[in-house]
Amino acid sequence: MAASCVALLLLFLFLPLLLLGGWKRWRRGRAARHVVVLVLGDVGRSPRMQYHALSLAKCGFSVTLLGFCNSKPHNKLLESDRIQIVKLTELQGLAVGPRVLRYGVKVVFQAVYLLWKLMWQAPAAYIFLQNPPGLPSISVCWLVGCLCGSKLVIDWHNYGYSIMGLVLGATHPIVLLAKWYEKLFGRMSHLNLCVTNAMREDLAENWCIRAVTVYDKPASFFKETPLDLQHELFMKLGRTYSLFRACSEPSDPDTERTAFTERDAQTRVVTRLCRRPALLVSSTSWTEDEDFSILLAALEKFEQLASDGDSLPSLVCVITGKGPLKEHYIHLISQKRFQRIQVCTPWLEAEDYPLLLGSADLGVCLHKSSSGLDLPMKVVDMFGCYLPVCAVNFKCLHELVKHGENGLVFEDAEELASQLQMLLSKFPDPAGKLNWFRKNLRESEQLRWHESWQQTVLPLVMDS
Repeated sequence: MAASCVALLLLFLFLPLLLLGGWKRWRRGRAARHVVVLVLGDVGRSPRMQYHALSLAKCGFSVTLLGFCNSKPHNKLLESDRIQIVKLTELQGLAVGPRVLRYGVKVVFQAVYLLWKLMWQAPAAYIFLQNPPGLPSISVCWLVGCLCGSKLVIDWHNYGYSIMGLVLGATHPIVLLAKWYEKLFGRMSHLNLCVTNAMREDLAENWCIRAVTVYDKPASFFKETPLDLQHELFMKLGRTYSLFRACSEPSDPDTERTAFTERDAQTRVVTRLCRRPALLVSSTSWTEDEDFSILLAALEKFEQLASDGDSLPSLVCVITGKGPLKEHYIHLISQKRFQRIQVCTPWLEAEDYPLLLGSADLGVCLHKSSSGLDLPMKVVDMFGCYLPVCAVNFKCLHELVKHGENGLVFEDAEELASQLQMLLSKFPDPAGKLNWFRKNLRESEQLRWHESWQQTVLPLVMDS
C-alpha cells in the first residue's frame, strides 16, 4: 500500500510538468473516433487486444495501440492505416534490495512513464485496457481519463493478484495490496468487459463491478490449412527443426518430401504420407498456471503403449510460446529418452501459428486458470481451425469445452494418456474418433471474433 501511495503522490507532483507540454492538445477536445488500446505487455503475445484494435479500426475508429514490442504482431495490424503502434519501453526494477522495495520502485517509475506516454497521445474517446497486468496501469488510465475526458474500458482477462499469488502465495502483502488496488480502481472504469460468465458473476458479487461477457472467438485467419500450405509450412520449419524433415529421401530428387507430406515433381500435387506421424500441438506462455510435466508423463505412457504393440503412430509434439519457465521444461524434455516421440519448442511468427494449428491432428491444453474464472484462448484458436482438443479440467472450462462433444477433458497424466491412445489408435484411419470430433467442430456454428465483437462491444461504445 505504501508503494501505491508513493506512486500516486509522484504522479501528482509530476503532473504540472506533464500538463505543460500537452495542455494545448487537450483543449482541442476529445476525439470522438479515436481510441487508445493499452497493453502493459508484449503486443505480439496479446491477441485479444490486437483483435480489439482491428475491430475498432474496421468500424471506423482510429486506434493508437501502446505496448511492448518484443515480438511481431499480426500483419493485419501492421498493414492497417487506421492503427498506430506506439512502443513502450519495458522498465527494469532494482537489482538489489528487499523484494517489496524493488517492486515498489518499479511500479512508481512505470506509473510516471505510462502517464507521460498516454498524455502525449492524441485525445481519445476511450482507453481500452487489458487487465492483468493492472498495476499501475488501471490507476494511471483512470487519471488520464479524468484529465482529458476519455472513458476507461477494462477488459478483464483474469485477476492480476491471483497470478501473483501463484509465485508469492495468497497471503503475501504484495498480493493483498494488488487485490485491494484492483478492486478499488476497477470500480472507477466506465465499461467493463470480461472473458467468462463465471468472471462476470464474480465481479458483480465480490467486486460490485458490472461487466459484459465477451467470449474469446477465433479470428478469421484461424481455419483449416490447405494441403499445399501445410507442405510449405513443413518445408519452412524443416530448415530449423529436424523433426519436420522426411525420414527417407524420395526416389525422384525433384520430389519435395517432409515428415508429413510430399509434393510430386511432375504434377506439383501435394499428398499426405500414408505412414506419417501424428502432429500434436500445444501453446503456452510457460508460466506457473500450466504444468507441462502432465503432458510429458502422458507422452511417456503413450510411448510405452506404442512399444507394446498397440496400433499407435509415432508422434511429433510441437509446443509453441515464450515465457519464464521455458528453459526449465526444455531441460526436463532433454532428459527424456523417447524413441517414437519427438518434441520441439519453437516460437512461431504470427502468420505461421494459425497455419500450424490448421495443419495439426490434435491439440492439448494445460492451462489452469489462477482464478478459475478465465478460459484458454489457445483452445478457441484450435477450435477455429477445427482441431480436436484435450484440455485439463478447471472450474469454468465447461463454458468452452464440452466433454465428448467438441473435445475431451482430463484430470491427470494417466487420463490424458488414455485419451491420446483412444484418439490416435489406428491413425490416420478416417473412421477414427479423432475425425469424429473434427466433423463435429466443422458442423458447429462458430462466430468469428469480429462478428461477435460487433454484437457485444460495438453497441456499448456507440451508445456511450
